[in-house]
Amino acid sequence: MQPVVERGWAARSESADFAEIDDFCARLQLAHLVARLLIGRGHSIESARQLLAARLADLPDPFLLPDMDKAVSRLQAALVNGEKIAVHGDYDVDGITGTVLLFAGLAAMGGRAPEYHIPLRLRDGYGLSAEALQAAAGRGVEVVVSVDCGVSAHTEAVLAGELGIDLIITDHHQPPAVLPEALAVINPQRAESRFPFPDLAGVGVAFFLLVALRKRLREAGWFTDREEPDLRHYLDLVALGTIADLVPLRDINRTLTRHGLGLLESGRRPGVRALKQVAGVKTVNCGVVGFQLAPRLNAAGRMEDAGLGVALLLEEDMVSALRAARYLDQCNRERQELEKRTLREAEAAVAGLADEHTHAIVLAGEGWHPGVIGIVASRLVERYYRPTVLIALDGESGKGSARSIRGYHLYQGLQACAQHLTSFGGHEMAAGMSLGKGQLAGFSAALEAHVRGEMSAEDLLPKLRHDGVMLLEELDLETLRQLEGLAPFGMGNPEPLLVVEGARAMQLQVVGDNHLRFTACQGAFSHPAIAFGMLDRREEFRGEIDLLVTPQINLYRGRESIQLRIKDVKRHEPAT
Repeated sequence: MQPVVERGWAARSESADFAEIDDFCARLQLAHLVARLLIGRGHSIESARQLLAARLADLPDPFLLPDMDKAVSRLQAALVNGEKIAVHGDYDVDGITGTVLLFAGLAAMGGRAPEYHIPLRLRDGYGLSAEALQAAAGRGVEVVVSVDCGVSAHTEAVLAGELGIDLIITDHHQPPAVLPEALAVINPQRAESRFPFPDLAGVGVAFFLLVALRKRLREAGWFTDREEPDLRHYLDLVALGTIADLVPLRDINRTLTRHGLGLLESGRRPGVRALKQVAGVKTVNCGVVGFQLAPRLNAAGRMEDAGLGVALLLEEDMVSALRAARYLDQCNRERQELEKRTLREAEAAVAGLADEHTHAIVLAGEGWHPGVIGIVASRLVERYYRPTVLIALDGESGKGSARSIRGYHLYQGLQACAQHLTSFGGHEMAAGMSLGKGQLAGFSAALEAHVRGEMSAEDLLPKLRHDGVMLLEELDLETLRQLEGLAPFGMGNPEPLLVVEGARAMQLQVVGDNHLRFTACQGAFSHPAIAFGMLDRREEFRGEIDLLVTPQINLYRGRESIQLRIKDVKRHEPAT
């Protein structure tokens, strides 16, 4: 299998109607370019207004989530009666932040202090731990609340009942046809959910549980003689987990993340300040969270104990927080080295795949570290653009991590191959599974067949999806400020990407080791442009060209200017 080199360009939608664009511009006071972009992304005037406002007051009623009333009633009783509550999280950033959120939030509600448990990836594996439930029962825990896990934990739910524990599951992964026998299963993906947005992260589901509980306690007069917690102060945790878990940054997720990024920027939490310091972060955005902060938190769970990440985010002493953050930074460097080695081995294995493996990549390696195979699978998806599964073998058993491409629903694909798996879980773009070594060949063949049935050859060609054509004369600083108002950008809400047709690259020069800088000219208009990492494509910038660009405001020595960040280039083909 060869790496994918070419990428097609495809518009997100058909060109908008002029009358509709004018209506957007008039009613929302938007530039023409911004109105076109919003319409092209499927927004009505009302949804665009909500997107631009991103008001927490517009968040939906948490009691629209299934089983929320039962969960809140039980937690209210536990707080009033001083019962012992435990939070059971997961070892990724979504699970870590969700655990901190519930632990700190329940403690702030009053009543008996809760406890928490995070499984060890290498010892316990994914999901609710039977051993943790038994230990909790031995300590007198009467209520366990899961976060980011549990929706498939049938055996563990039965065990909780036998132990006299009331189990409240909060999760966001795809639910099975039959739910576990828990007191409550709060999951926006459930078919009977009335919640208007199904794509919350696990930490987002946990946040709405706290919102609902606080509302019920307030109505009961619980906060008459105790301080009522301000849940807005927990949105930094929601932003961290939501960005790291790669759920779509649309609608509710975007609103929560937008407010949470401000808290991450201010660094109210000592653990966040420490993370920023060791990572050398000055300004926080989604990219910084995804590539600098989250990997260091994740490194704890990948290499050792995710509980270290929970402890860091709960730490109130800055000296102790810095010590913990430096240790996580060291774990992250070890993770990077392990990832590089595994990637080299995986790429060698791809080169040796049989000719019939053209639509999916399934690789297994003895001794591969389960903590890095998900990252390596993502790297292979970027390089080969195929649904990819990497499996870490340990004797006769294996743990796998999978990543998908646009248009292929990974969880449904694993459902179709379920007879070859011991267990699995996940969602559309990412999943995990376990299987026996003897099941590997059957699983690989079954997944290849399923992807072949779902994806055409055209689907396997990556496309850069853009927001349409623009003229350089449309760009000014006010328009760019309006575009920046659509942030935060990420999965489901990508940065604006626009086509500039029939341009010329003037004064082309090399900057740094591998970058190009030039002036993009179109007719009488021009703007500075930068093409990062495109030195080897220098010759493609000769003559009349089409550019795929993200326009942005460049701030240098206190002065703002327009800059085009180049994403791709191709020869201009005049319309015939």
